[in-house]
This record gives sequence, C-alpha cells and structure tokens, in this order.
Amino acid sequence: MAQPQETSDGQEAASVQLLRTFAPLDGMKRENLAALVRKVSVRTLSAGRALFSQGDTDKRTLWLVSGALEVSGIDRSVTVLRGGTPEARNALDPHSPRRSTMRAIEEVSYLAIDSDLLDVMITWDQTGSYEVEELQAQLQNAGSEDWMTTLLQTNAFHRIPPANIQAIFQRLQRFPCRAGEVVIKQGEEGDFFYIIVQGKCTVTRETPMSREGIKLAELGVGDTFGEEALIAEAKRNATVTMLTDGVLMRLNKQDFRELMNEPLLQWVTPERATEITAGGGRWLDVRLPSEFQNLAIEGALNVPLYLIRLKLSTLDRTKPYVVYCDTGRRSSAAAYILVERGFDAFVLKGGVSNGSLPLTRNGAAEKP
Repeated sequence: MAQPQETSDGQEAASVQLLRTFAPLDGMKRENLAALVRKVSVRTLSAGRALFSQGDTDKRTLWLVSGALEVSGIDRSVTVLRGGTPEARNALDPHSPRRSTMRAIEEVSYLAIDSDLLDVMITWDQTGSYEVEELQAQLQNAGSEDWMTTLLQTNAFHRIPPANIQAIFQRLQRFPCRAGEVVIKQGEEGDFFYIIVQGKCTVTRETPMSREGIKLAELGVGDTFGEEALIAEAKRNATVTMLTDGVLMRLNKQDFRELMNEPLLQWVTPERATEITAGGGRWLDVRLPSEFQNLAIEGALNVPLYLIRLKLSTLDRTKPYVVYCDTGRRSSAAAYILVERGFDAFVLKGGVSNGSLPLTRNGAAEKP
C-alpha cells in the first residue's frame, strides 16, 4: 500500500471551519465535527510526489485543501484538480481499491481521515445521536472527545447499530477514581463494564505462586475492561487497580449485554465452524491448560481466557478464529475481546461438551 511522501512541513491541526468546506462533512452537527476534528490533520505533500496510486487500498478519506494534483484515470485520461474549486469539495477518489493515481504538480495540502471512523461518525450524526456537547457537560471536561473518538474507531463499535451507540453513551455513568483504588477485584461478581476516560490502570491476576498478582496489562485512555465476567456470568478473573487519579465511564451489566455484547458476537454451529477452519481459520481453545490437555479439538491453539489480552500479539490477525470452551460462556467472552481489537472471531454454539465435534487427548497440540 503506497503512502504519501510528506514534506518536512509535516502536519498541522485542522479546524471545524475547514472541515465544513468539504462534503459530506458540511452536513454534520458542529458538536460532532468538534469531536472528529481532533482525529484529523492537514498534511503537506511536495511537488512530484504521489498522494496515492491506482490499486491502493489504504483506508483513508482525503480532501484537497490547496495546490494542484494531476489525476491519471483508468482510461489513461489526465486532468488537473485544484484546491478551492467546487470539484475539490468532494473526497478524492473514495473507492477501494483506488481507481486513479494522483500526483502533486506543486506543493499541496490535504485532509486525511480514517475512513471507518468517518463512516461511523456520519452514521452516528445522522441518526440523532447523543451530542458530544451534552456528554462533555456530564463529564465535566474530562477529555470526552479523545476517548469517544478513540472508542468509535474500534472494530467493536463499527459492528454496533447506531441506535445502540446512542443508547450506550446516554446510559454511561461517570466514575472518578483515585490512584491505588481497586476498581474490580478478582473473585468478585461482575456488575459493570468500564471505559477509561482519564488516567491509567493496571491489570493483575493472583495465582497460587504469586499472592501479589502477576501483571497482565497496563491500560490507558480509550481502553476498556470488565467485559469477561459480564458475558460469561462468572466471577472477575483479574484485579484492576488505578495507577493514577482518573475518570472511568461505566455501563451496567444488563445494558452492556443488550447494547454491546449481543450485536457483536457471531455464534456458529459445529458444521459452520468446521467450514471456517477448513477454509484457513483456526480453532482457539480458551479453557485452562489442564482441560485442553485432557480433551481438545485437534490442532487447536490454547490461550486461557484470563490470558487472552496478554497473548493477542501471538495471534494472526489475517485469520478468522473459532473460539470454544465447554459451554460457550468463556468463549463468548474471549471472542468479544478479539472482535473489539480487530480480529475476526466466531463463537462455537454450545461449546464442545455437547459431543458434536471429535476431541482428542493432545498435550502435543499446537500452542501459540
């Protein structure tokens, strides 16, 4: 994928006024543009450099702010597009893959926005969304624009219906915390799903060998936690403690399950799961190692649910995963985490305890 070769001028902040000069941004509410503008920059490209080439599949939406671009089409026609003209109000070749090549005739400046984020924000804006300005007041200037746009960019929110997104932001509760405060404790019942608005948290898990707990992760603004226990209807499998003073937003268990969990999970039958793995997908067993070594699907990877966040880097984002456990509880929690972080994950309906899939004793099965 070709990337624009920018000059040393780099980039500068955009403004709501600038965004309003382009379509379809000119139709968005000012409050939502104000949230979007923090994720947009004005970039420069020197003369003779390509902004993109025919066939590129980069997921960005671009607009020409100033300067001139030479546009070479599929039919070998060549035209010139200048910033500030009516033709430049629209996005530059919004198709994927790109159908043309655009090269700077002179130094140009342009806007670049993540295409998925733009699509979510426009949809959210057009469905009568809960406006950012209202939520900012509720948060008492807790940096809502950053975490909201970060959250909206995640793969999870791309799959959640706009009406659900609106309801989620309406039902979130503000929850200020102090450094050292334990937000959730291992072994307790799950009650809320959390989003970090300000500050940092650490995730630890107590084991027989370590009463103080093994550090699993450090989380910051825009990160989420607490979903595993809500989905699996199990006790908390780790402790989350504030590293700094901060602000969290939380969603109660029922709202989380109805608005976020159910729309996100893809449940599959054993027959469909077998088709996915036969086509290049992988089985992912999220039970404990002792369960896996006793009986498992041949060739499966074993990553226990409590380690899933820590082991994400060992998984292949180009492959779909069919996640399973005994019943579907733990696997649905693991699949949610995977989907939320950009993986293509499916949940085996009913798990492997129903006897519909062949299992083998395999301490030698592949591990990540």
